[in-house]
Amino acid sequence: MTVTYRANAKRYEAMTYSRAGRSGLRLPQLSLGLWHNFGGDTPHDTKRAMCRRAFDLGITHFDLANNYGPPNGSAEEAFGTVLRTDLAPYRDELIISSKAGYRMWDGPYGEWGSRKYLIASCDQSLGRTGLDYFDVFYSHRFDPDTPLEETMSALDQIVRSGKALYVGISSYPSTATREAAAILKRLGTPFVLHQPRYSMLDRWIERDGLKDTLEELGVGSIVFSPLAQGLLTGRYLDGVPRDSRAAQSKTLPQAAVSDEAVRRLHALNDIAKRRGQTLAQMAIAWVLRDGRITSALIGASRVSQIEDCVGALSNTSFAQDELAEIDEYADEQVIGLD
Repeated sequence: MTVTYRANAKRYEAMTYSRAGRSGLRLPQLSLGLWHNFGGDTPHDTKRAMCRRAFDLGITHFDLANNYGPPNGSAEEAFGTVLRTDLAPYRDELIISSKAGYRMWDGPYGEWGSRKYLIASCDQSLGRTGLDYFDVFYSHRFDPDTPLEETMSALDQIVRSGKALYVGISSYPSTATREAAAILKRLGTPFVLHQPRYSMLDRWIERDGLKDTLEELGVGSIVFSPLAQGLLTGRYLDGVPRDSRAAQSKTLPQAAVSDEAVRRLHALNDIAKRRGQTLAQMAIAWVLRDGRITSALIGASRVSQIEDCVGALSNTSFAQDELAEIDEYADEQVIGLD
């Protein structure tokens, strides 16, 4: 297959890259997640255009999982095609990650954290993407029924067999994160990233102490849903659009967009305007505000959304009165997602 795409020669001039904890790995402050925006219901030309534009803007990190789509596996297949048609010459400039933990196939070995599932799933993901290795491979969720030593030793084996360079975990609470880090340290496995959910409307990693834990351990963090499943994009300032996630019950419950929630979103939007930002830009800047988050992981359904999000990086500093005002309106109990 002929590769015709040529990347923007100035792609690294505007992007900032942050070290993942105390590792040698650096990630762009903004990374592109290929989740529900990258399945069979999205035209391939749109997916291709988003990947190309992201890379042209200095976004070198593309995040996948075995179950991303829909259907499961289709996001990895689509990205594999984009690699072959466009990004293959730049493979050594890219950080490509995938994960396993959620249900992928029938039977007792098709989900969670067993050694059998993780290694088989990694092999399948490599096949779908056409890659020889992942830069980072994650345990997608904590498995309460599998010994943590088994899950971590599976990640260790994935690295030792050349199928990944680094490992990570996603959505693990602080206590389990410390235990996982201790096991991986004993094994000599390069544990570099934790991927938790985090936004100004969802601050569990602060309540749990995970931010402090990761800083102490020297592990980087890449947060997903910094826009609170789209609530902080500005799409819901006038209610629920027909084609929105909330209207279609895709990851965002319509009940979250109450009249009080919309009032508070308008107040947050006013703060963003005073900062010269869109609501989405301020939300991304907020998660990056103190330098303890390595990268914010965004999803997008079109190129313009990626461009808008990148605009957040020009101002990630907040005055104390701005943070206090945001706290006044960004109330998890009122606009919570759970």
